Amino acid sequence: MSRLAETAHTEQPWRIHALTPDFTVEDVWSFRTPGAGPDDFPAMLAAMQAAGGPAKQPWPVRALFAIRWKLGALLGWDKASAGVGERVVSLRDRLPADLREAPRGPDNDAMPLKAVYELDRESARELANKTVHTVMHLGWVQGADGDHELRMAVLVKPNGRFGRLYMAAIAPFRYLIVYPSLTRQWEQAWRERDQMRAQGH
Repeated sequence: MSRLAETAHTEQPWRIHALTPDFTVEDVWSFRTPGAGPDDFPAMLAAMQAAGGPAKQPWPVRALFAIRWKLGALLGWDKASAGVGERVVSLRDRLPADLREAPRGPDNDAMPLKAVYELDRESARELANKTVHTVMHLGWVQGADGDHELRMAVLVKPNGRFGRLYMAAIAPFRYLIVYPSLTRQWEQAWRERDQMRAQGH
């Protein structure tokens, strides 16, 4: 994994740009997928899903998420009234007809981010609470070595000054704990994708 400049996301012809003009690019990361070809994005998404979500992360990451959800419950950050479709309108309401008719991708209770759309080379998921409306965009691009690789961009629209302070406060935890662990999980999922398929995952 490596952190990339904002332009690594903004200069790609992604469909997400037209849907998020009021969002800010918070992070852009690349993930190694050796041997990947131009048509392997669905295989990568399937491998990531098989690898599991936050529940399959090491204990430091699980502990951080547990603390965050506990604080959210105590302070009312994650009430339904603060989420997508309540405090903020879902990005799905901004979709043009062709994207609205495209597959959304699977949702499950283990993944708090919910699918907006899923295409052959990009997908988007969103989450909203009292602090922020955020989008995780995944894209599939050719890397410098010729192989294709996964790119993740995190787009955010903080909820006022409180939301901006919240994003600043959690930044060290994202960079030092969450993203490195996520990288190990996703890159290992790519390496082990054939074994996972053979086991029926």
